[in-house]
Amino acid sequence: MACAAVAQAQDYAREKRWADDILATLVVGDAVWLAQANGHRFLGLYTEPAKPRGAIILAHGRGWSPDYELYGVLRTKLAEAGYTTLSIQLPVLDGTAKLVDYIQTYPDARERFQLAVDFLKAKGYKDIAIVSHSLGATMANQYLIKAPDPGVKAWVFIGIINGLEEMFRIKVPVLDIFGSRDWDVTRWGADERRAQILKIRGSQQVVVPEAEHFFEGREDALLQAITAFLAGSLRRD
Repeated sequence: MACAAVAQAQDYAREKRWADDILATLVVGDAVWLAQANGHRFLGLYTEPAKPRGAIILAHGRGWSPDYELYGVLRTKLAEAGYTTLSIQLPVLDGTAKLVDYIQTYPDARERFQLAVDFLKAKGYKDIAIVSHSLGATMANQYLIKAPDPGVKAWVFIGIINGLEEMFRIKVPVLDIFGSRDWDVTRWGADERRAQILKIRGSQQVVVPEAEHFFEGREDALLQAITAFLAGSLRRD
């Protein structure tokens, strides 16, 4: 009862404002709308290169959108590198919400990841990865440990903002990447995360020198690390 009393409703109006802004200036990729069981439709930005090497679900951080700054760079540059990208809108609360408030949205986020996987599978993709940042990485963690069949072959998490949960349930290669100037909450847990992920074959941890949480000016180094990892983790049928 107490949790229900303090729960915040998802801010669908904020989602709509993000979507309206994106659609007004969208140049790269196509807008797709994925429908949830409750009837809500959320935005995805789908970009497909001529000869795809695999497909990536891109997950943004707390309160942002599928095309906001770093995420717009990643979805575009990863497509240029040969990967189909589907950058999805994750649940958002109002601007006053704290990190802990987002815990209530994890089931909704898991549904959105599943719909994204289903969308890509319907397009014929078998080699699917998740590339996720900040709170989006935490939400991806929840999806990967809760879904009976997550349907992905690799997971990249960038600047995750808390510890990993139940990594023993994750069987796919993992890339933990963060900046040497990242937020304290990310850097402090690095050794523990590394010990967990190295139990999974093909996993690794990469620190990008001089990079901060949103990798301003260090996007190319971030992309290089991601594409090198995916080249070894995904294969083209």
